[in-house]
Amino acid sequence: MTDRPIVILTALDLEYQAIRKRLLDPELHRHQHGTRFEIGRLSNSHCRLALAHVGTGNQSAAVLAERAIAEFAPAALLFVGVAGALHSHIALGDVVVATRIYAYHGGTSEDDGLKSRPRAWETSHAADQIARHIGRTDSWTRGLPDAGRLPHVHFGPIAAGEVVLNSKVSGYARWIQQNYNDALAIEMEGAGVAQAGHLNGAMPVVVIRGISDRADGTKEVTDRDQWQQRAVANAAAFAAALAEEITTEDEDGGWQATKTTAGGPGMRGHEVTYNIAGGNARVGVQAGIVHGGIRLGFEPDRPTDLAEALVRFRSQLKRARDDGHLDEDTYAAAQAELGVAEEALQTKVPQSKGRLTLALKKLRGLISDVGELATELAAIIALAQALS
Repeated sequence: MTDRPIVILTALDLEYQAIRKRLLDPELHRHQHGTRFEIGRLSNSHCRLALAHVGTGNQSAAVLAERAIAEFAPAALLFVGVAGALHSHIALGDVVVATRIYAYHGGTSEDDGLKSRPRAWETSHAADQIARHIGRTDSWTRGLPDAGRLPHVHFGPIAAGEVVLNSKVSGYARWIQQNYNDALAIEMEGAGVAQAGHLNGAMPVVVIRGISDRADGTKEVTDRDQWQQRAVANAAAFAAALAEEITTEDEDGGWQATKTTAGGPGMRGHEVTYNIAGGNARVGVQAGIVHGGIRLGFEPDRPTDLAEALVRFRSQLKRARDDGHLDEDTYAAAQAELGVAEEALQTKVPQSKGRLTLALKKLRGLISDVGELATELAAIIALAQALS
C-alpha cells in the first residue's frame, strides 16, 4: 500500500463539511497561488485524503482539479456533491456514480435548430469496477442515519452544464431529454474535473453525486426539507469507502497500470508483470512459462542516453499524431508532459528525478493505447528510474 493521497473536491460548503468531518486531525496545506487544501486520514483507515472546495461551475472545477493533480500526484480524484435526478426511479437520497460525463452545452446553431455537439469522458474501467463492487454491498452505509430505507447506488451517465436545472418543461430540460436521455443526473462540475483528468495521463476521476432534488421545479421544497444535507452525507459515505478501497489496491503506486495481458495468434493471453531494474542491473526475462521465441538484448538503434531518447520520442509522438493514432487534445497533453520531463532532466535539484518520473508516467497514461509509443516509453521510464 502506498501513501499517495486521494484528492476529493467539492463545490458547496456543506459538501466540504460532509467529507471533512470524516478526517482525523486535518492539516492545512496552502498552494502557492492561494488554494487551501486540508489533508488528513480517514477514520480507522490508512487512506490519506486531500480535500478542497472549488466553488460551482465546470471552469473553476477544471482549474483547481488540475492544480490538485499537479500538487499531489494522487492515486485518484473524486468529485463529491449533490445533483438533480433526471429519472423517476432514482429516489431522493440515492447515490449516482458517473460512468460517463456529458458536457451537454456543446452545440452548433443552424437554420433548422440547435444541433448537439457534446464532449464526453468515460470513467476508467478500474475505478468503475471498484465502485460497482462497493455498490453491491451495504457495508458503505454503516454509520448513516436510519431513515427506514437504505440509499441505492446507480451507475450511469451524468450531464454537466453551466446552469441549475429546476424544470421539466424549460428549453434546457427539453434539450437534455432529447439529446441525453440516458443521463441519470444533472450537475455543474463533472465535465471540468473529467477534462482535467484526461489531460493528466488519464488520471482516474470518479464523480459521485447524492440526489437532493428532481430537477423538476420542486428544488425549493426539497432544499427546505434538508435533502441536500441527507444526499451529500450518503455521497460522502460512498466516496470514503471508494477512497479506502483504491488506497488498498494502490500497492505499488500504479494501481491501474501495473499489469497487462500478452497474447497473439494461436497463443492464450498470459498475465505479464513488468519489472524495472535499478542501478546498473538489467533484466532479460523473468517469467514462469514462456510460449514462442525469445530474443534477449536491447535494440541497437534505441538511444541509451535519456536526453536523446526524449528527443526521439518527441518525433515519434508527432508521427503518431500525423498518422491519426493520437487526437489533437491527447497530442497536446503528451507534448506538455514531455516538455515537463525534459525540463526536469535539465534541472539539477533534488526534486528533479521525481518530477521527471511523474511526467513520464502521466505521459504513459496518455499514449498507452498506441503500442509502439508505449513500448518506447517503457524503455525511457527505465532509463529515468536508473538515474542516480
